[in-house]
Formats: sequence, structure tokens, C-alpha cells
Amino acid sequence: MSETAAAKNAVVLLSGGLDSTTTVAIAQAAGFTVHALSFRYGQRHSFELHCAQRIAEAAGVARHVILDLDLSQFGGSALTADIPVPKDRNQAEMEGAIPVTYVPARNTVFLSCALGWAETLNTGDIFIGVNAVDYSGYPDCRPAYMQAFQRMANLATKGGVEGKLPVTIHTPLIDLTKAEIIRRGVELGVDYGLTVSCYDPDALGRACGHCDACQLRLRGFREAGLKDPIIYQEDQNR
Repeated sequence: MSETAAAKNAVVLLSGGLDSTTTVAIAQAAGFTVHALSFRYGQRHSFELHCAQRIAEAAGVARHVILDLDLSQFGGSALTADIPVPKDRNQAEMEGAIPVTYVPARNTVFLSCALGWAETLNTGDIFIGVNAVDYSGYPDCRPAYMQAFQRMANLATKGGVEGKLPVTIHTPLIDLTKAEIIRRGVELGVDYGLTVSCYDPDALGRACGHCDACQLRLRGFREAGLKDPIIYQEDQNR
């Protein structure tokens, strides 16, 4: 990697999950110096933040910030309020209405914070691991939304308005299946044993295996011909 490429900063949103961890590896492989941004936003479990810390350390990112934003003050989601997490939904149900695990405006809030940090790092490069193929129906994971946010960001920042620091929202996973994401991560040496995708893990951090996120993850590993290395409350690899 050249010194010029290594010196180019990027902010990467890191949740501790499979997709965001793969995105960190992709950004690094593209020559960016990664500054990872995670959020303690009042989510129902903090295990994902422990994973994010381990992932950031393993990846050797330049800096990892965990920002406090209490979206549980607003509620409205099974991830930020006392609302049951849906389990054992089939594909048709996942592709139906926007699920209750959607956190209102979460990606808009997260990307706005990333945008502010990026400008202080003298960069317009922001990476987010959204996916529009194998996902749970969230409106803020769609290509049209990401394109719209990028246009807004270039109108909302000093660097964008002056044209000296144009903003690019990188979405390297957006057109990939979960299996394709996993295969790409394996090629880049990602340790998926450090990640968590579950919406409702137990007190030990073991994944439930039944929520939408677990089902999509498990299907991705099966289609990739690989065994999921994380521990589930029930054996999902039999």
C-alpha cells in the first residue's frame, strides 16, 4: 500500500455485525485509513458494542469512537423499546411491511454524525455496510436513500459547498447477497467469529437463531458453503 493511499482517511460505521465488519475490511483493502464509528443508542443489548471493540482492535483501525445517542427516548422500535423481536418469519414476511425492528431514521442520524467526524478528518469518504438484497426491509438501506443523502451532504458541509472536500457515501455491499458478502469477507481475512448479528441474544451473547438478522446470516453462510463460527443458543449447524 502506498503512503498516499494509506494517508486517505475514511469514516466507517461499525455496528459489530457481519456487514459492517466486512465493510471495514473492504475500506482498508481499498487503501483507506479507517476511523470506525459505533453508537450506544439505547439498543436492547450492548453485546454488539463489545464485538465492535474487538473487531476494531483486530483490524487495527486508526481510531474507534463509540458515540452515545439515546434513541430509546423516542422508542418506536423493537431494538429501542419493550417490543418483542419478531421470530421465525419466512421470506415473504421479511419482504412485506417494514418490520418493527426498524429504528426510526437511524441511518440518517448515524450518517449525519459520520459526516461531521469525516469533515474534521479532512475527508469526504464515508463507508456504510447497507445491503438492498438480503436485508430486512429497512427504507434507509435502499440505493435511492444513499444517493439522496450524498446529495444532501454535499449541500450541508463546508467542504462540499466549496468543492474542496466532496462527500462520497460508499456502499460496497449494497448489491451483494449475504453469501457474496461472506465470501468477500473471507477473501479479505475477516474473522466472523468476532461478529454478532442477532437482535435478541441471551445474557451470554449467544445468538437466538430465530430473528430476521439471524436467519439472513445463517442462510448466507449455508449458501456460501461455510459454517457460521459464532455460538447460537441452539445448534444451527447440525
